[in-house]
Amino acid sequence: MNGEPDIVKNFLLKTIQIQGREKKIDRFKLGEGAMPASFKILHDPIKKTDTVIADFGESAIGRVAPVDSGFWWIILLRAYTKSTGDTSLAETPECQKGMRLILSLCLSEGFDTFPTLLCADGCSMVDRRMGVYGYPIEIQALFFMALRSAMSMLKHDTEGKEFMERIVKRLHALSFHMRSYFWLDFQQLNDIYRYKTEEYSHTAVNKFNVIPDSIPEWVFDFMPLRGGYFIGNVSPARMDFRWFALGNCVAILASLATPEQSAAIMDLIEERWEELVGEMPVKICHPAIESHEWRIVTGCDPKNTRWSYHNGGSWPVLLWLLTAACIKTGRPQIARRAIDLAEARLLKDGWPEYYDGKSGRFIGKQARKYQTWSIAGYLVAKMMLEDPSHLGMISLEEDKQTKPVIKRSYSWTC
Repeated sequence: MNGEPDIVKNFLLKTIQIQGREKKIDRFKLGEGAMPASFKILHDPIKKTDTVIADFGESAIGRVAPVDSGFWWIILLRAYTKSTGDTSLAETPECQKGMRLILSLCLSEGFDTFPTLLCADGCSMVDRRMGVYGYPIEIQALFFMALRSAMSMLKHDTEGKEFMERIVKRLHALSFHMRSYFWLDFQQLNDIYRYKTEEYSHTAVNKFNVIPDSIPEWVFDFMPLRGGYFIGNVSPARMDFRWFALGNCVAILASLATPEQSAAIMDLIEERWEELVGEMPVKICHPAIESHEWRIVTGCDPKNTRWSYHNGGSWPVLLWLLTAACIKTGRPQIARRAIDLAEARLLKDGWPEYYDGKSGRFIGKQARKYQTWSIAGYLVAKMMLEDPSHLGMISLEEDKQTKPVIKRSYSWTC
């Protein structure tokens, strides 16, 4: 956006070189396509050399490898290509191989009966234990976006075509699954509330055997008549009804959400502004988990206490994703309102990493000041609102081929 594509090009090339290194945690070797969560520069003052030290999860809290970083790499490569018109970088053998290795990791066949990607807790932006194991919305939305981005950049050679065929099949299944089973609005909530359980065979309506009594009380008051969202997680006998901002915004940008669903997500944000935005955009998730549930789910994590950090904290970095989603859905006024809130505090507060409290009023208890991504998130949001043509870098239009006809099942009793 700032007319400095060489920095982005160098970053993409450096990280793909890191991908090629051997990755071990204790005596176990990680998949070849894994990308680092982060890296640092180690300076040797005697030899006067700099060495890049990457973290593939072996230094992370909980020793979890990042699932999202490979997807973000592919998305960034497409953004670079779209912005500069330079296809030569994506066509290099290094980048083609890098994409194929990332795709090999997530398209490999296993025991899954779902097209969604099975993940451990703490494998994404929420990088501590927060009950997001299974099939978290953030990973599924990024997975979908990365698959579509890769489709536009893979070469039409023998290897590229083989991956394209696998991607097309996965996209069809993934879009149907997410739009059908992760989507929640007032009507769907009412249907789940009335579910029968212990249904067998392919005629089952309650396919995941979700027990209606497991629906948390808060969601009945939270769900407005107008609006909807992709819930946090769906797996056998488990639905995580929490709202996660990153996953829903990426779902809009990747066109995983249909135009109707995208509009409904924006409606929900407007209807539940105090809960999802409050005094500092944007809540990473809602609601916070607390008391006994917090002890069980987080393992008594002192950093993820209620309404703090990943547990309902407010993260200014997410402002750019909200802004991009607002522009795509034709609701720039929502983004302006959020940016106005951020501008009233961020500079004065020293650009904190995150804010705490139910409405995001307090600077986070362990928040770092002058946090790079808080500053970047604000700048991207501001620049995108001033020149909406930047949206093309990070937005994908709906692919009619992956648009399934969603039919809701209803059972009738006399």
